[in-house]
Amino acid sequence: MNRRIVLAVALLASAVASASVQAQDRYPSKPITYIVPFGAGGTTDILARLVTQKAGPGLGATFIIENKPGAGGSNGSDLTAKSPPDGYTIQGGTISSHAINASLYSKLPYDPIRNFQPITMIGSMPNVLVVRADSPYRSVQDVVNAAKGKPGTINYASSGTGTSQHLSAVFFEQMTGGKMVHVPYKSSAESINALLSGQGADLVFENLAPALPHIRAGKLRALGVTSEQRASLLPEVPALAESLPGFSIVSWQAIFAPAGVPRPVVDRLSAELIKAIKDPDVRDKLVAQGVEPSGMTPSELAAFQKSEVEKWARVIRTANIKQD
Repeated sequence: MNRRIVLAVALLASAVASASVQAQDRYPSKPITYIVPFGAGGTTDILARLVTQKAGPGLGATFIIENKPGAGGSNGSDLTAKSPPDGYTIQGGTISSHAINASLYSKLPYDPIRNFQPITMIGSMPNVLVVRADSPYRSVQDVVNAAKGKPGTINYASSGTGTSQHLSAVFFEQMTGGKMVHVPYKSSAESINALLSGQGADLVFENLAPALPHIRAGKLRALGVTSEQRASLLPEVPALAESLPGFSIVSWQAIFAPAGVPRPVVDRLSAELIKAIKDPDVRDKLVAQGVEPSGMTPSELAAFQKSEVEKWARVIRTANIKQD
């Protein structure tokens, strides 16, 4: 009797394993939900639609974009983390949702490393230090001198506490020993308007894409970009690292799945998404958005994300920044 039970259990386990392998071989057999943890029309949303439109035919699947905004990307990320690890739920993850928030929020409902499987990096975008065209600050050194010589006299705007725009300025203060006054707003549009109007802000470390039209129109003066190298769309503007060695910040956009997705599914997803990112037409559209295309492998993204979590933990801890 015991032998029969053991044999039945073994056969059942074999059947389940075989069904699992067959399901992976058939992947994908239904639409894939792509969660965007921010509102429609933002950078993460735009890039999700651009990349999945190209990757869908290669995968033989339809992507359904679902916007789940709130708490700096944490709401949608928590939803992804708790989804079945079958490859049918993925998400756009950013420097906020998958690096900064780990140290910024005292009670984050997910672990950005343990609860996720990296798929690929779409690309990165520097922030750019901008002032009004009529500003007395004409170089990065001018801002450094004012922030150190007259601490607290420069107001800088951001799109919110803990955003890459805010933390770029915090990192700038930590590296230079200067002190400025933070004026947080709810969006990039609001912070840029505060700078343009001259009411409430003297400078902004803004994402390149929303700042670029104002720079090209001559309304804003770009003093430096936060990436380690100069930006291809602003080759005449120096990197802050040229005068502040070691200064390197990029706002990045990546794709993650819940932890535990089978390796064959991860490999299939990453291969098709990387292929889409490297497509010449997609690359041109990414560059036009101010994004430097990437296409990291899952292991490369995992290592990069780990370094980012550690970096922002140091910056946030030193500045004693917290969100409830």
